[in-house]
Amino acid sequence: MQGGHPRSRLNIEALRFLEAFTSTGAVAFNLTITARNGVQVYFRRDLRLRRMMPDLLQTSVPLERNLMVRPHPAPGITYIQLDDLMAAAVELVKPAAFLCFQTSPGNYQAWLAVRDGDPDFTRRLKKGTGGDLSASGSTRIAGHPNFKDKYAPDFPRVTITHLSPGRIATKRELEGQGLLAPREELKPFQPRVSPTRRGGRKWPSYQRCVDAAPMNRNNTAPDYSSADIRWCMPALDPNWGWTVEEAAEKLMELSPAAKKDGIKYALRTAERAASYIDSNKRSQVAKR
Repeated sequence: MQGGHPRSRLNIEALRFLEAFTSTGAVAFNLTITARNGVQVYFRRDLRLRRMMPDLLQTSVPLERNLMVRPHPAPGITYIQLDDLMAAAVELVKPAAFLCFQTSPGNYQAWLAVRDGDPDFTRRLKKGTGGDLSASGSTRIAGHPNFKDKYAPDFPRVTITHLSPGRIATKRELEGQGLLAPREELKPFQPRVSPTRRGGRKWPSYQRCVDAAPMNRNNTAPDYSSADIRWCMPALDPNWGWTVEEAAEKLMELSPAAKKDGIKYALRTAERAASYIDSNKRSQVAKR
C-alpha cells in the first residue's frame, strides 16, 4: 500500500471524505486515534485536517491505528450520522445525504446535513431509518482500513459509495419522504435523590439511571447515553431547579460518555433532555 504518496488511493479517498464535510460547512474536526482493540491512544480537538492527512495516513496504517473524526458543523446546520445501515436503508436516504460509505461488509453509514435540526428530529430520523440510536457523531475516515481484531488479517477498507457535495436537507423535506419515526412522549425516569455539595440542593442519583438503562448494542456495558438523558430530565425539571449548563457540568463528573467525549457532548445531552421536557409539556397542553 502506498499510503504516503500524495496521489495514492488512500489519500484521494480520505481527501474526498473531508471535502464532503467542508462542502456542507464543517469548520473543524476532533481527531481520535484508536488501536485495533478500540483503546484510545491519541485525541485532539478543533483541527483543520487537510494538510495533516497525508502524514496521518502514512503513520497510522503500518501501526494498524484507526483514524476517527468528529466534524463540527457550521451554525444553523446539524449533522446526522446514520450508522449501521443496511444497503436498502442507504438507498432510501441517499437522495438527502451528502455522503455515504461502507465501513465493513454489509454495514453502511449515511451523513446528512440538516438545516435547523434538533435532537428530537435527529432521534426520529435515526429510528425511522434503522440507524444506531447511540451513534456518537464520530466516524472512520474513508479510504482507511477498518482495524478491528475480528477482521484480521484482511481488514476491510472504508469505501465511499455516494457523494453529493454541498447537499443540505431540510426537516420538511425529510418529513415528506416518510423517513422519520412518529413522535414519542419520553417519560423521565424518577430516581432517588442524593445530596450535593451546593448549598444543600439535590441531584438525581446517577447510578440509579445507569441501573435502569438498557445495555449498549454490543451487550458489554450499560448504554451511558441513555442513562445520561434519563438523569438530565429530572435534573432540569423545575422541581429540581438545575439549568442546562449546570447539568452539563455535573454530567462531566458523573458520566463515562461525557468524560470521553467532552463538554460539547454533555451540553448536547442536557439540551436534548430540555427539548424532550418542552415537547412533553406541549403535548400535555394539547391534550387538555
